[in-house]
Amino acid sequence: MGKTGKTGKIVDSAREFIKFGIVGGSGVLVNLLVVFLATKGFGAGWGIHENDVFFNLFGTRWNIRWYHVIMTIAFVVANTWNYQLNRSWTFKNVPKRSWLRGFFPFLTTGIVAFVVSQTVATLLMNPTSPIALPDDIFDGSTGLRTKFYWSAGISTLVAMPVNFIINKLWTFGRPKVIRIETERPAV
Repeated sequence: MGKTGKTGKIVDSAREFIKFGIVGGSGVLVNLLVVFLATKGFGAGWGIHENDVFFNLFGTRWNIRWYHVIMTIAFVVANTWNYQLNRSWTFKNVPKRSWLRGFFPFLTTGIVAFVVSQTVATLLMNPTSPIALPDDIFDGSTGLRTKFYWSAGISTLVAMPVNFIINKLWTFGRPKVIRIETERPAV
């Protein structure tokens, strides 16, 4: 940590946020790379399109689609990447828990952000949604005009502030130290 006092804490938190953002940016790149590779792999290997139905939700009109599955795979890979980088760089001065003890709060926090991300992506992909990306612009004619890639990127960026705040306070917060006072024998 740097300076002491209120100003020092603000500066340290700002530094951590910037580092968290850099790590998050690298995680977004990892996430999008996995999205791209999985989309191309499923398409080339099995003829699966990201909008195809993976399974129906119990006979309703709602479906889990392959883009949900692809985003889940990308989330797990990017979440693990981000945890290790945050642990070894962003929050390196914070006393460490074991890798797994720190990873599960990070994963849980990531799942909260992932739910936000999946919700936003679903709203951007669903043509009946009020915030759906327009088909006439995102027609899939090129990589930059692929609706799914934009949905994955936008939804990941929307979830980042939620992820930072929860991780700073919980996952990488200082472990609680319990002090046990003992009486000293009279001399």
